[in-house]
Amino acid sequence: MPKGSKFYLILTSGIVWLSVGIFLFYRRLGWVIEFPLSQFLIIIGIGFLIGILKNKYMITKFAKDNIIRINNYENDRLCFWAFQKWTSYLMIILMIGLGIFLRLYSGVPKYILSPIYMGIGLALFLFSFHYFF
Repeated sequence: MPKGSKFYLILTSGIVWLSVGIFLFYRRLGWVIEFPLSQFLIIIGIGFLIGILKNKYMITKFAKDNIIRINNYENDRLCFWAFQKWTSYLMIILMIGLGIFLRLYSGVPKYILSPIYMGIGLALFLFSFHYFF
């Protein structure tokens, strides 16, 4: 099983969440480009509001707890997959499944899904910086 130092586990976590945040935000930005400018600006604004609020009130605590958890391990070299708690992997799988369902099978219009996806993407992007600083 691959191992890494605490530093690299924290760095890996930041890179993963940064990448996911960018992916979600820009992937959904492609949806809203097809809307008229007024709707585009409203959707972007709502997405930014969701992202900032979600980051401030929900995700920041998760990042701090994760960094503390990694730093509290006695060994300096840990299993590479320990950059997240095992329960977080279950949550990630659930979120991916929910995202696929909403996008492909729910019938929810893109103008409603776009700010949600963009907000989550922005929140994860901002969240990742806790791991870098």
